[in-house]
Amino acid sequence: MYEPKYIMIFITAANTDEAHEISLALVEEKFVACANTVGAISSTYWWDGQIENADEQLIVCKTLASHLDAVVAWVKSMHSYEVPEIIALPIIGGNPDYLKWIEESVRP
Repeated sequence: MYEPKYIMIFITAANTDEAHEISLALVEEKFVACANTVGAISSTYWWDGQIENADEQLIVCKTLASHLDAVVAWVKSMHSYEVPEIIALPIIGGNPDYLKWIEESVRP
């Protein structure tokens, strides 16, 4: 099975303030090299047996796969949602200089 070295983590936040708070904390703690707040998104989803709609903020983080568990724990500890969206996708390639920068910018 392919084990990615680098990942992108997608996190939704309730509002801009929460998105910036989460992003800043993840970068300050060196769990992620970069956190982009994409901006307003409209989400439609099932919750408590009903279809819900919400305006949210999307955060896209770049980090090492080995940091995923720490990111999940950290975000869950500070997020306003009972079940925050925190999902990761592998980065299968890219600019080698950028990938090296990710590695150099996070905790060893």
